[in-house]
Amino acid sequence: MSISIDLRSFYTDLAKIADLEAYKREALSLAGSGNTVILTGQAPVWLYLVVAHALHGKAKRLVYRSPALVNEKREQVDIVIFDHDAF
Repeated sequence: MSISIDLRSFYTDLAKIADLEAYKREALSLAGSGNTVILTGQAPVWLYLVVAHALHGKAKRLVYRSPALVNEKREQVDIVIFDHDAF
């Protein structure tokens, strides 16, 4: 199963370091266990890094998706952060 998590939905104005544990809990709750997780949305780099680290061992595969990442055919390009799928 593939789960998309928009990190921009985690905060209203600015992401705050003080809310980091809540962001991690939200990501873990949305991701479930053993799924392919796609991280997307406008968010600070530190939030992407912390959430990616939190999902290691929970997600089968973690992907970063940005609308700005397209190939020469203008097709969406995903960046695989990790892939622990044995198949």
